[in-house]
Amino acid sequence: VQLQASGGGLVQPGGSLRLSCAASGSIISINRMYWHRQAPGKQREMVAHITSGGSTTYADSVKGRFIISRDNAKKTGYLQMNSLKPEDTAVYYCNADVLPYGSLRWGDYWGQGTQVTVSS
Repeated sequence: VQLQASGGGLVQPGGSLRLSCAASGSIISINRMYWHRQAPGKQREMVAHITSGGSTTYADSVKGRFIISRDNAKKTGYLQMNSLKPEDTAVYYCNADVLPYGSLRWGDYWGQGTQVTVSS
């Protein structure tokens, strides 16, 4: 099982980016999908998560600006980031609770980070 995050880049304040997190491998099911971020010198924080049924939770710092979604058929999660601020600059990571084929246990899988830089 692998998670591949993509979509990061450099954007001006007030701009938008859409991150994607694609899961691949022999997967029976994906439960919660998460986005986290880590800014330089700061601890990693959870930005948003979404259940398999589509229920969402957001950190207060991104409520009203970020939207998490998923396409279960494509095994892909998304993070639409709007009204970006310089303080949103960080490496963004996705992770998910995955049940692989051949396993009786759910596993916690992480993708590599994708850099988001908000600067004029």
